[in-house]
Amino acid sequence: MGHTRSIRTSRKARQEEARRKAQQKKIITGALVVIGLLLIGWGAYAGLAGQQADADAMVYTPEDVVYDRPIQAIHEMNEGPPIPFLPRGDAQPAIQIPETSHNFGSIGPQDVVERTFIIRNTGDAPLTISRAYTTCGCTTAEISASVIPPGKVAEVTIVFDAGYHAEAVGQTVRRGLIIENNDPRQSEAEIWIQASVRNS
Repeated sequence: MGHTRSIRTSRKARQEEARRKAQQKKIITGALVVIGLLLIGWGAYAGLAGQQADADAMVYTPEDVVYDRPIQAIHEMNEGPPIPFLPRGDAQPAIQIPETSHNFGSIGPQDVVERTFIIRNTGDAPLTISRAYTTCGCTTAEISASVIPPGKVAEVTIVFDAGYHAEAVGQTVRRGLIIENNDPRQSEAEIWIQASVRNS
């Protein structure tokens, strides 16, 4: 009799334990679903916020643009002048290039295309561009200023000449502009352009 009661108690305890585990599993599963939904929502929000921030960074007025000692960038791979970094502990510049690439799409074999980008100084000290060079002679660029005060922007006009190299015909080409500057966190900033050069 006592043995039968202990078997029943043991069975009841096992059933109770199984019920308790099933309940815990439901709670954990529910929590994971909620966390997953929150993460998806946060990711979507962060993505939209990032896009908005990029869009905001592209907005500027003519008064924001600096025209002072412009730099002509050409294909020049040899070493340039030293970068004028500011002393540690001092206010620092911060380079921001909201649009770092552009695809011109399909262009003709003799087409010359151009695109204007901006460089913004979001730091607290002047941003100095010591040198700018392109990755190929078919690409040139002009930067409207070599020193950009905090909160101001410089315009960068990049020109790509499809007829510069005969071998570019029928190819997709990608060319870059490298900007050496005194932002200690990003002393070499890059902008890239791309084009598919048609046969005719």
